[in-house]
Amino acid sequence: MRSIDSHTGLLGLIGDPVNHSKSPDMMNAALAEMGAPYVYLAFRVVPTELKEAIQGFKALDVQGWNVTIPHKVAIMEYLDGLDETAREIGAVNTVVKQDGKWIGYNTDGAGYLRSLQEQHSLPLTEQRVVILGAGGAARAVGYALAAAGVSSIAIANRTIVKAEELAHHLSRHTQTKAVAMADCQSEIKKATLIINTTSVGMVPDTEATPIPVEWLNADQLVSDLVYHPRMTTLLQAAEAKGAAIHTGEGMLLHQAALALELWLDAPAPVGVMRQVLEVALTGKRE
Repeated sequence: MRSIDSHTGLLGLIGDPVNHSKSPDMMNAALAEMGAPYVYLAFRVVPTELKEAIQGFKALDVQGWNVTIPHKVAIMEYLDGLDETAREIGAVNTVVKQDGKWIGYNTDGAGYLRSLQEQHSLPLTEQRVVILGAGGAARAVGYALAAAGVSSIAIANRTIVKAEELAHHLSRHTQTKAVAMADCQSEIKKATLIINTTSVGMVPDTEATPIPVEWLNADQLVSDLVYHPRMTTLLQAAEAKGAAIHTGEGMLLHQAALALELWLDAPAPVGVMRQVLEVALTGKRE
């Protein structure tokens, strides 16, 4: 057990809600492994108190913090600057103190790519991608894939206007298209990589899928950012059809590892973090 004393620094997570978060489990295990004099705590911050919370973190000289729903966009106006990736994505998930200023970063997209390439060694430039959803996660993943040079990206969303906005934003980097979720069957059939960035299929509504599973085929890789449950109904159906699958906990792991590396300027102990996350998600120890 690490000792906590007057020299212990604070790192953390803000969002609403945060009581479900596995980040404290991972981060505190990683900090202990690294011998870093910090603790990591989760703080519920309602939207109306975001400004005051950030002022408090600054006053307490917090080294950095993670940001989750619903603050990833709103927080930007309270920071001193943005990393280029966060600016391109239009959202922040990590704040770092640098030279007395608080700078916003986004590690979600890079974390997704690390996870994807770890589970599947894909030639990214050959991928025809369909992203289901057009929210913050879709923006981060879409930007990372577009910057990596994928062949094309189709954005499928219930609200076509949001899909069009994201497709236009990504069109500077690759060929894009927007389509309504209900009308994306032809795009799904042509895709080599399908990514669910929506919350459809998450506990408690685990039987739901963002698209009819009949649209999938064996020549695809189906990726789902939902990690609770790990094997969503969408992924189970894809696997049953012979498709390759990519589960969501890897993005959670690697975006956290990248945040740690930004805060501490040292390699994160990904193996330890993976073991702790496995226990946190399943309750089973290896």
